[in-house]
Amino acid sequence: MNDGWWLAVASAVWLGVLTSISPCPLATNIAAISFISRHLHSRRRVALTGALYTLGRVATYVALAWLLVTSVLAAPQVAHFLQKYMNQLLGPVLILVGMVLLGLLPVPLPSAPGPLAQRLAGRGWWSAGLLGVLFALAFCPVSAALFFGSLIPLAVRQESAWLLPGLYGVGTGLPVLVFAVLIALGAQAVGRAFQRLTQFELWARRVTGGLFIGIGIYFALAYIFEVIS
Repeated sequence: MNDGWWLAVASAVWLGVLTSISPCPLATNIAAISFISRHLHSRRRVALTGALYTLGRVATYVALAWLLVTSVLAAPQVAHFLQKYMNQLLGPVLILVGMVLLGLLPVPLPSAPGPLAQRLAGRGWWSAGLLGVLFALAFCPVSAALFFGSLIPLAVRQESAWLLPGLYGVGTGLPVLVFAVLIALGAQAVGRAFQRLTQFELWARRVTGGLFIGIGIYFALAYIFEVIS
């Protein structure tokens, strides 16, 4: 494995973590786990709820990414086109994703259906996995940009239909598991952690967005306009 592959591995995990701590997914995750666990007095069951919810989200991201990547790689014409023009396409894509992360490009997307989510949550801790699947499919602008605009091109470029998407899924699950443990310990711990994580997410999203725009400009200058090498 070369340095480029390890960079792709680290990028997949980081994109997953950044997806999970973005404002919309993070608030959804905490609300879902809190709602499901409101009648559970066992810390073990609260932790189990968080694990099942996380597993539902991870499985959904992995399955969706695997389907998209394998579909692209299985089509010879598409695969040949991407092999030839991937570097040219990455420039504009990274710039657009960076603009979304920085809030410069609003992308309205529908949210998860509330009544269905409430019905699932009301059925107890065992339905946490299904709720995770539901909320994973309800992409917010930032999470959609990171998943479709960053992870999928990265997985296609590396021809990784399951490993990189799997690492992305693991990254999305780490913060959720942490908050499940904090909820089991008490609401005060959640409040402190949420405040710190919100500050970190803002800094991380801005840095990542700036890097994406910078790298996108480099790819555009190098592979589209060919003014630098």
